[in-house]
Amino acid sequence: MAVSSGMRINTNVAALNAYNALMDIDQQMGTHQLALASGKRINSVADDPAGFTISTKLQARSRGIAQALNNVGDAQSVLSTAEGGLQNISDILVSMKEKVTQANNGSLGPNELTAINTQVSDLGTEIDSIIGQTTFNGQKLLSNNFVKKTFQIGADAADVFTFSLTATISSADLGLSSITTTNIGSSTTLASIDSAIDKVSTELQKVGSWIDRLQFTSSNLSVQETNMDAAASQITDADMAKEQMDLTKLNILQQTAVAQLTQANAAPNVVLSLFR
Repeated sequence: MAVSSGMRINTNVAALNAYNALMDIDQQMGTHQLALASGKRINSVADDPAGFTISTKLQARSRGIAQALNNVGDAQSVLSTAEGGLQNISDILVSMKEKVTQANNGSLGPNELTAINTQVSDLGTEIDSIIGQTTFNGQKLLSNNFVKKTFQIGADAADVFTFSLTATISSADLGLSSITTTNIGSSTTLASIDSAIDKVSTELQKVGSWIDRLQFTSSNLSVQETNMDAAASQITDADMAKEQMDLTKLNILQQTAVAQLTQANAAPNVVLSLFR
């Protein structure tokens, strides 16, 4: 800091020093006031270039994780919809097995067998109806059209989840369309029903396993998002108590700087006493 004798009036160095100090205090006060108004410690890159860069990356990752959480929720919704359809089909197949077993009864006449066959045929039609109605965003889930669907379930490029509902399921594919009054009670028909039940059960097992996996993924992503937000907050968010304390200190310094500037401006008047 420059110093000068009070006897020089062309350049009032003391006043300039006081003025510079006051300007510096005013600038610092503006920074702290903005921090208190916005709640952020970093309001421009100049406040903390390194901190801004780090926090931006943390915030980007947090936003990515948040969207990944939404993707996981959508994947769970798709699989839950498929699970509901498969469970209904499984229930129908169990009913069909009951009827086919009932048909294998020597006491039944043609009329009774026809009635049972009609009921089994109607159940097969209902299976096809469920397959047609089990959709998500216009996509049929229980057909070969729904294959290799990929969901981004993390912030990194490799964090993807891919699954396929590839089992072809329909009354014809399950071997149910060939059931007639003449073979409804046969061991071959019963074996076809058992095979259909096994096929649907296998698909249900896969879907249930995927849903279970996604639940763990969702829980993990929630923890990650919280940790990313906490890390970014530590860098960018203002400590309101500290900011207010610093502003109070600067307020006092501002008043003393103004007082010193006033005194420094008045000091050259002493020179006039030499001319009296």
